Amino acid sequence: MLKDVFNFWSIFRIATYYFFFMLLFWGSSSKLGKKDFHKDFASLDVMKSLRGFAAIGVILHHISQEMIFQNGKVLTPFVNAGAFFVAIFFFCSGYGLIKSLDSKENYLHGFVKNRILKGIMLPFYINILLYALYFAITKVKMPAQQWIFNFTGLTMMNAYAWFPVVLALLYLFFFLCFRFIKNRPVCFVIIGLLIIGLGLGFCYNGHFAWWSRKKDNWWMFNASNVHWWQNQKILWFNGEWWVNSAPAFLTGLIFANYESKIVPFFKRLYALKFHVVLLLTYIAFRLSEYGQSHFGYWREYEMKGPRVDLKIATYFCQVPLFALVGFLVILFMMKYHVENPVTRFFGKYSLDTYLMNLMALEITRYLMDKKKFPFIIKKSNKLLIFAITVFVLTIVLGVIEKKLTDLIKKLLFPKEKKPESKSENKPEAVTA
Repeated sequence: MLKDVFNFWSIFRIATYYFFFMLLFWGSSSKLGKKDFHKDFASLDVMKSLRGFAAIGVILHHISQEMIFQNGKVLTPFVNAGAFFVAIFFFCSGYGLIKSLDSKENYLHGFVKNRILKGIMLPFYINILLYALYFAITKVKMPAQQWIFNFTGLTMMNAYAWFPVVLALLYLFFFLCFRFIKNRPVCFVIIGLLIIGLGLGFCYNGHFAWWSRKKDNWWMFNASNVHWWQNQKILWFNGEWWVNSAPAFLTGLIFANYESKIVPFFKRLYALKFHVVLLLTYIAFRLSEYGQSHFGYWREYEMKGPRVDLKIATYFCQVPLFALVGFLVILFMMKYHVENPVTRFFGKYSLDTYLMNLMALEITRYLMDKKKFPFIIKKSNKLLIFAITVFVLTIVLGVIEKKLTDLIKKLLFPKEKKPESKSENKPEAVTA
């Protein structure tokens, strides 16, 4: 009995959860139980730390999805938590865009160049080059056509690189709406409809190119005899993760726009109103669970075709949850937020560690399969070493990509002056 309770992986699970949640307390600033509120709860530094916390969560989410971790039932709370952490990224991005728009003169002039091309697409294409080099070194075989499409970014060289694609689209929606439409509520409605449109696009596109053959359910019988682009995670919007957390971007825009009204409203009877939002978020969470269990995104394998209708039903069951998650977090930060060296570091390198995490996972898999770790004595050490190696490699590779991106940015865009800000300590639009 004691052996089951105190076995190695029970201790490892507890330690992992402990250190993850300790990040919520290390460097914390609390106003809980007090009448006053934080004035800097949405400052640039606090937002960066929030993104850093989310970045750590995403890495743990990706590790938890490895089969050896699922078989060992280790890190199970993180298996389905990725969308929540990504929703924080989207919320911060939307919030930062409105704050920058309101605090900087002529912010939209040069927006496409500065925010989309330099801030998102340049790291995206540098990441493509790094993965191409990695695949060449490891002798990954691809058809010439796939290499070409991967280099253009129209298909996925890195399956985790969907986030900058979606973010670039959302930034473009923002720019077009706010550049040509002066009525902000109308802009919010249009952006909301476009986000829903992306969701419906996935629901039709599905997890692979089911529409490319006439025979229904072909993926059940001829999956090994298909063109490279018909497989999973190759085309854009091949997966619900592309769309389910994006509504948080709209919530970030709206909160930033009406912050001067929302914050005073919640300061009155804060505890009551916060718990109302918490209850609504819980109800939305249960609705999301209901949608996934009764409808589901992955019903293609029931021999009944792509089931676009069930995907749409599931998607709309999830929209309220991810529209509320960021809002709930920012309300809580009015009373409690965290800044420490770990969250600040990952906040600085959040996009880069996100993009390089898949390479870190693949290198670690190779090292483990080839038994390149001479210090693995017991089988029980395997998962611990796997997790530590992934984290270390993710950090190292993320820093390398960040330094490389900054160097190329300086070469391509030399001596560019930043626009002057009318107010200090307001968050920039963030990319991850």
